Amino acid sequence: MRVLLICVGRLKAGAERELVTRYLDRAKAGGRALGLSGFDTIELSESAARRPEDRMAEEGQAILGALPQGADVIALDPRGKNLTSEAFAERVRTGRDGGRPAAAFLIGGADGLSEAVRARCDLMLAFGAATFPHQIVRAMLAEQVYRATTILAGHPYHRA
Repeated sequence: MRVLLICVGRLKAGAERELVTRYLDRAKAGGRALGLSGFDTIELSESAARRPEDRMAEEGQAILGALPQGADVIALDPRGKNLTSEAFAERVRTGRDGGRPAAAFLIGGADGLSEAVRARCDLMLAFGAATFPHQIVRAMLAEQVYRATTILAGHPYHRA
């Protein structure tokens, strides 16, 4: 199963990008033996529309256009469901074992996700009720993806 991060906005060079790259490289190395591949990030341009509704709609079209057919679509949203790291790993396992071609993790733009994107999501996921900068959320997501590979492999990185 291919693992993708689809994000509105681009990370500049710096600590956050390095951290995301480090975790996704680790996930890629460990994921091969688990039937997981890719661990790619697709960065979509932020909309320049004036109204928030128009920005969300434009960004939503881009997100929907980037989704692989049949993917398990999981969007990050502060109103989403909180999962333990073990439950997150189980979600990845279930998608893989269920024959999903991809797991697509979405991080929307500053205005959030359009209703069309929200309707396509299989899960809305939160990393708590707080709002975080997109750069930090991307690093947290990359770490959880890596942690999921270690949990699935029985590696000692994860200690509950």
